[in-house]
Amino acid sequence: MQQRTQEITIIGGGLVGLSVALGLLMAGQRVRVLDGADSDARASQGNFGLIWGQGKGWDFAPYANWTMDALTAWPAFAQQLRGLSGIDVALDQPGGYEFFTDPTEFDAFKAELAQQAIHLGKRARYEMLSGDDLRSQMQGIGPDVVGASFSLCDGHVNPLRFLRALRCSVQTMGGHVRLGATVSAIRPQPKGGFALVLADGETLYTEQVVLCAGLGAATLARDLGFNTQVRPQLGELLITEKLGDRLPFLSSTIRQVDEGGVQIGGTKANAGLNDHETLPIMSKLAHHAVTVFPALADVRVVRAWGALRVMSPDGYPVYAKSSMHPGAFLVTCHSGVTLAPLHASVLAEWILNTSATPELEAFDECRFALSHAA
Repeated sequence: MQQRTQEITIIGGGLVGLSVALGLLMAGQRVRVLDGADSDARASQGNFGLIWGQGKGWDFAPYANWTMDALTAWPAFAQQLRGLSGIDVALDQPGGYEFFTDPTEFDAFKAELAQQAIHLGKRARYEMLSGDDLRSQMQGIGPDVVGASFSLCDGHVNPLRFLRALRCSVQTMGGHVRLGATVSAIRPQPKGGFALVLADGETLYTEQVVLCAGLGAATLARDLGFNTQVRPQLGELLITEKLGDRLPFLSSTIRQVDEGGVQIGGTKANAGLNDHETLPIMSKLAHHAVTVFPALADVRVVRAWGALRVMSPDGYPVYAKSSMHPGAFLVTCHSGVTLAPLHASVLAEWILNTSATPELEAFDECRFALSHAA
């Protein structure tokens, strides 16, 4: 007969799952993380590494403020990870740019940032720069750039090093990370708790379960009474050779990693579960990069890949507690890097329902039912 455990089980060992696990461990809980197969769609291994706030939540105040909380928390979080894992995630928050070559798109984003600033109040920190302003302040910006926004709050990390630091930190804190443990079904038990059926037929038991499986959460969410439908969004990246000189800027589409190579990205496409890179998109990315910074025309591209983002119906995070099965939680978002400090701290208070529980009702999945009703 199987014996129940008292630990909390996290399904999903990516950035979101490991961040949540770390927060629960820091709160004194026993935590087990079940990570799936290497063949799974893994957003955590293909992301851009940005810590970014520009435009996020411009039409949804709770997300604007949640993102700003995370940006502010990142320096202390990076230090915490280094202390636990011994790994430097290469946090760099020098401020970031959004470059535009289309005047209409530039004006539209300016309006979005103005609305976001209303939500953030005194915490809003951005400025709008014309193309001429940019070229007078920064050498090398292309003549077709009509303007850019700039925010001091934005930055980036080394994404793969960050993933490794999270896993090591969870293990240092006593968490158990089990690799190759794909959960095929979750069965709520009559007297409470959950049976987790693995793909190999093994069954594990847990008192509480937090579903952080990204695109793999679709079927399992229904087992727990959740109705959020996550969908994939394809983003493609180009990686250049390592450069001896540093780029004079960080942007949401062009970033130089700490090892010297330049990542070029920023595409969004609905391609189902197809994560293959495509020649037309790669050409478009290269053209954008050279338009912004013509010196990149002489740099060789050495790799390219596609990765699938995890998107909720409205693109914002979902933090939901199951009303049908107490002890079950759903956590999903596409900003796993930016929001990690909050997932590894205050979100644990929400799961544990302590006196410090944050107000996260705005992120509940009931908003989708309300929008349909409206």
